[in-house]
Amino acid sequence: MSTVTDSLLSIVVPLYNEEDNVVLLTQKINESLEGYNYQIVYVDDFSTDKTRIKVKEIDDKKVHLIELKKNYGQSLALAAGIDYAEGEYIITMDGDLQNDPSDIPQMLEYAITEEYDLVTGIRQKRKDSQVKKIPSKIANFLVRRVTKLDIKDNGCALKVFTKDIAKSLNLYGEMHRFITLLAHLEGAQIKQVPVKHHARHAGVSKYGLERVFKVVADMMLLLFIRKYFQRPIHLFGIFGVLLVILGILINVYLLIVKLGFGQDIGTRPLLIFGMMFIVGGIQLFTIGIVMELLIRTYYESQQKRPYRIKKISIGDGKAA
Repeated sequence: MSTVTDSLLSIVVPLYNEEDNVVLLTQKINESLEGYNYQIVYVDDFSTDKTRIKVKEIDDKKVHLIELKKNYGQSLALAAGIDYAEGEYIITMDGDLQNDPSDIPQMLEYAITEEYDLVTGIRQKRKDSQVKKIPSKIANFLVRRVTKLDIKDNGCALKVFTKDIAKSLNLYGEMHRFITLLAHLEGAQIKQVPVKHHARHAGVSKYGLERVFKVVADMMLLLFIRKYFQRPIHLFGIFGVLLVILGILINVYLLIVKLGFGQDIGTRPLLIFGMMFIVGGIQLFTIGIVMELLIRTYYESQQKRPYRIKKISIGDGKAA
């Protein structure tokens, strides 16, 4: 098989309870990248099944396993893998076999021959349930409207980065959903290519409808301080948004009562509640932004990472 580069590639794959997928995924990566110089960086996000054991049983020197001390979520697992990766090109993908490693060589060729900083996939004939598709469509729509960045599939995990762009992203919270946008804000030249998509081979999806609220909170933060590449505010942001929406609905109702029926609303307690919800919601969202900035400053000023690694193993399971 002809290759387009002799440089080291790093395939970074966050794992959480993928014991039935990781061995087959490794085989598919090895088959797809035959002739290339690469390392596979698995990041176990404190799985509760036998994922770690299955990875160590592979006994392949190309396979590196990072075990996190607790469950940090996909963004920080991805950040840990990217920080560890040594390759000139860093490739990210999911561990559930929905991404197809056979797409990597073509994406890599675009990145090298056409000098793109990021090549990202567009999943064709997506094999997901509506529970996953709906939040994804909302996120893609919001990114396009807010940023004018025409990315058709922000949720596709299969991406090829240059080393400098990948390591400049500083992922926090759950910003993996907007990693393409973060790369764009870093000045990355981006190309989108169609990629294959498969139904989950084994295990269960970790996503639900709650992602809709997280997507809204993420996008509001990016809209407010996107020049600083900040992360989401899922606690204060969600409650703040819900309070503002509730307050607006109350005041719209009172406005209809006032203009449509001529009733006096000045003495109604509901008017006070409506205004309190709006003001309180804005305050919560503002507090969330301030806390996000403080946490970011804390980590970066002390050169700390927001995750802790328990152990790193290579090939036969022996600590590196």
